Order: sequence, then C-alpha cells, then structure tokens
Amino acid sequence: MASKVDKSTPATGSPADLKEKKKERILDLSRYMDKLIRVKFTGGREAAGILKGYDPLLNIVLDNTVEYLRDSEDSFKLSEDTRQLGLVVCRGTAVVLICPADGMEAIPNPFIQPE
Repeated sequence: MASKVDKSTPATGSPADLKEKKKERILDLSRYMDKLIRVKFTGGREAAGILKGYDPLLNIVLDNTVEYLRDSEDSFKLSEDTRQLGLVVCRGTAVVLICPADGMEAIPNPFIQPE
C-alpha cells in the first residue's frame, strides 16, 4: 500500500521557515558600489578602483583601476610607482582583502598578550 505524500509544502519546511533560514552575507559590497575601494590579492598585488559590480563568488569589477607596484629591491614593500589599468575584472578566488579607500585605519592586534 502506497503512502500519501503531502506536496503542498516543500520538503525543507514552510515558507516562514525559509525566511528565517536565509543566510546573511558576511561582506555586503552593495554599500561600496560606485565608491573607491582597495583590493589585495594572493601573491601580494594591490589595486584600487571604483567598484562597478560583483557576484556571490566575490568576482568584482573595478573601473579606473590603479595597481600599486612592488619595490624592486624589497618585494614585500610597495613603491611609490603605480600603473593605470582601467576597467578590470578581478577573480574572486584571488581576492584576499577588500576595504574602502577612505576611512581605513590600522588597529592594534587584540589577541597579543601584554608582557
């Protein structure tokens, strides 16, 4: 004998349950649309540009992009030299850090124990 299956509600729960389970994004890039942001990539490259678009995988589109070049003597330091790149599509898997270009400040590490 076959059992009856109720198809009126989805298997995941009621629509009210789905609204409660909706995931929040950790990084809301919509706040930075059409604003200047700075991006650091794996491998040490850094660039700044105006955020024109993004997707859930963190692929981003930057306009008027400027790349900050590394010092030829010390590859861990940025030099004063820059390079104009224009419109750039940045792959999300290479993005390490995204921050607004204005209003950024360094804070002390809260996990360091005082001696």
